Amino acid sequence: MDFTFSEEQQAAAEAARGVFADVAPDAVPSPALTTSAVADEFDRALWSRLADADLLSLLAAEEYGGAGLDAVALCLVLRESAKVLARVPLLENSAALAAVQAYGGQELKAELLERAGRGEIVLTVAASGRTGHDPAELAVTARQGEGEDADWVLDGVPTAVPWVYDADFVVVPAHTAADRTVLALVPRAHDGVALGEQFSTSGERLGELRLDSVRIGARDVIDVEGAWEWLRDLLTTGTCALALGLGERVLRMSSEYTSKREQFGFPVATFQAVAVQAADRYIDLRAMEVTLWQAAWRLSSGARGALPVAGDVAVAKIWASEGVRRVVQTAQHLHGGFGADVDYPLHRYHAWAKHLELSLGPAAAHEEALGDLLAAHSLG
Repeated sequence: MDFTFSEEQQAAAEAARGVFADVAPDAVPSPALTTSAVADEFDRALWSRLADADLLSLLAAEEYGGAGLDAVALCLVLRESAKVLARVPLLENSAALAAVQAYGGQELKAELLERAGRGEIVLTVAASGRTGHDPAELAVTARQGEGEDADWVLDGVPTAVPWVYDADFVVVPAHTAADRTVLALVPRAHDGVALGEQFSTSGERLGELRLDSVRIGARDVIDVEGAWEWLRDLLTTGTCALALGLGERVLRMSSEYTSKREQFGFPVATFQAVAVQAADRYIDLRAMEVTLWQAAWRLSSGARGALPVAGDVAVAKIWASEGVRRVVQTAQHLHGGFGADVDYPLHRYHAWAKHLELSLGPAAAHEEALGDLLAAHSLG
C-alpha cells in the first residue's frame, strides 16, 4: 500500500502553510471574556488570501476554475487551518461546492461554482438538525408543487448553522413526504427566512435557521439519492481533519512548555509521568490520522470495503472526538495553571476542541451508527 500524498496534494498543503503562517490564534477577544460573539464576522482578509491561493476552489473541476482535487487534499488544508484556529468557513464552503458539483444541475453549477471558488459568495450547510442531536434532514420538511419544475416549499428550524450570518446561501437537507432527502440552496436573505443568534464554545456566532413556508425554485433543489449522505460524510471527515490539526498543535505547545518549565532543577518533560502522558496523546493523534486518511481516501476513490464508507467515517469521528478531548485535557494538566491563563492561547484551543468534539455528532452517536452498520453487513 502507498500512503504517500500526490504532488498536487502536497502542493495544496504547502500553499496552506504559507497562507496560515501569519495567522494569530488570539487575534480576536477570548471566548472566556465575552458573553457574545468574539467577532461580528469571519476573517475576511484571510478568506481573500485563501481565494488568491486557489485554496477555496480545490474541489472544483478545472472547467469551473478549480484544481479538481479530492477530499484528501481538502483535509490536508483543513489540518493546517486548525493549527492556527483559522476563522473561515473553509470546510462548509468547500463541501457545499463539492456537493453542488457532484449532484446539482448544470444551471445551478454555472451559477454558483466559480463564484464560490473565487470567494465571491459564501456557502454553508445546515447539518446539525433541530436540537444538535437529531438527524439534520428531519429538522425541515420539503414539499413540491405539481410538475418537475414546480417550486419547493420548506418549513422547519435547523440549529447551530456555522457562519450563517456571513453566508450567501445555506445548503439545507430536508425530508419529503415520500421519505426522501433533498438538498435546498436557500439564500440567507429570502422571504420566510429568519435567523436566531447562537454561540459555540469557541465564541463563534452560529445561527438557528427559521424557515417559514420558504419557496425555492426547482433549479436550486438537489433531488438525487445519496447526495445528503455524501455531503454529510465529507463534512464529518473534514471535521476530523480539523480535530487532528488542532490536536497536533496542542501537543507541540505542551512539548515546548514542558521542555522549558523546570522543577527540582530539571525540565518537567524529563519526568516519567509527563513523558508517559505525552506519549499516550501522541498515540491518539496517530490513530486519529490513520483513520482520517482511510475515510478521506474512501470518499475520494469510491473504493469498496467491507462496510460502506459511512463506517470508515464513523471510526474516524470516534477517534477524532475522543482523541482531541484527551489531547487538550492532558495539555491543561501539563501546563498547570498557566493553561487557563487567558493571555496564553491554550484555553482557546480547548474551547475549539470541545466544539469539534460535538460537531456532527459526538463519539457515542457514531459508535451507535457503526454498530448499526456492523449489524447490517456481514464481515465474514
